[in-house]
Amino acid sequence: MEPNKISVVIVSFHRAQQLRESLALLSPQSGPEDAPLQIIVVENGSQAIPASVDEEFPNVRFNRLPRNFGLTRALNIGIRSADGDYVLLLHDDVRITREAVIQLADFLESHADAGAVCPRFDGPQVRALPTPSNPDPPFSPASAGDEVAVPCVSGAAIMVRASFLRNMGHIDEHYGNYGSDIEICARIQSSNRKVIILGSAPAKHETSASPMPKKYLDGDHAAGTAAFLGKHHGFAAGLVYKLKTSLKALITFRFGVLSAKKIDGWG
Repeated sequence: MEPNKISVVIVSFHRAQQLRESLALLSPQSGPEDAPLQIIVVENGSQAIPASVDEEFPNVRFNRLPRNFGLTRALNIGIRSADGDYVLLLHDDVRITREAVIQLADFLESHADAGAVCPRFDGPQVRALPTPSNPDPPFSPASAGDEVAVPCVSGAAIMVRASFLRNMGHIDEHYGNYGSDIEICARIQSSNRKVIILGSAPAKHETSASPMPKKYLDGDHAAGTAAFLGKHHGFAAGLVYKLKTSLKALITFRFGVLSAKKIDGWG
């Protein structure tokens, strides 16, 4: 796989040091003769990445947004700038080597039945897709094996073809922070392709705590789940989920969930 066929889109928010570590691993290690990956960093309104990072990584394209428009819109902004045939959507707290990224692209190149491929994390990564009866399935570690087909994965590191993203019209921006990963996996399933965990391409996910207030994240999560259920299981499913969630939030005084508002323009 030629590196110029691969784009890496990283959305970053208040994690300058984690971003530095991630970019260092993605940079060529053997010398200047190695072609760099196309790396696009979308700073989602935090203004926390100093200008010195641009100088440290001159091959990286930085796109600094004025506000936090949510993960989904930030990903779409990065995707629209991507030139590669294969696009790795990456969180800024994931550590993956340049060689492993190329290995993921090689896998997609040679497996037409795969719609997405992900590195293997050393922790919970796999879940079922949400349903009306199970709207928030828990994550668990991937089972053993080098090529493991799964229903849905964490969006912390997932590679898809650029043509797939174009065909789906990019990622539905009814989602804020939560929902882009389940939407991608659902669309892959509907196209009769597989989501694969590639064991020979490991990565480390630090799962750093978000700097955003929990009440906003809870509301965004509820809004994203309702949007997914309404889109894939019918309007009534989304409405019933909203009603149940609102009643539970009212009883438990979780007013962030009660609002069920996606993150869009926060900060």
